Amino acid sequence: MIDESLIKMDLTLENREAVFRYLSELVVKEGYAKDASDVSKALKDREAEGSTGMMDGFAIPHAKSNTITKPCVAILKLAAGIDWDSMDGKPAKSIVALFIPETEAGTTHLKLLSQLARLLMKDDFKKAFETAQTSGELKELLKDQLGV
Repeated sequence: MIDESLIKMDLTLENREAVFRYLSELVVKEGYAKDASDVSKALKDREAEGSTGMMDGFAIPHAKSNTITKPCVAILKLAAGIDWDSMDGKPAKSIVALFIPETEAGTTHLKLLSQLARLLMKDDFKKAFETAQTSGELKELLKDQLGV
């Protein structure tokens, strides 16, 4: 579920819209979804329900859609933070996005989301995430912490 090809470092994206577009195109390109515009719409629809901006520069956008063919986690580390209407008002710089097929919405989605939310409350996890220098380091950190 955590594929190194879905982990991108030091990206320059100007706003949430650009992040959603980038993520949507990435999951289609890597074979996890069929239609980037449907994935982008699912991300925006979820965000319209309430911000996925967490604390300390993290955001966890997520999409459930029939166009998503297999569950995955995409990770973006941005060069500069962007406004995300986060709980603490800080810009988001670390994006951990979940993409879940509609058929797994009640199981995989909720399990991963709750695990991620708990991890983002742990200072040691956030520090390890922020100091990771490569996509391989981030992959191993998340595989270890999420058990996927």
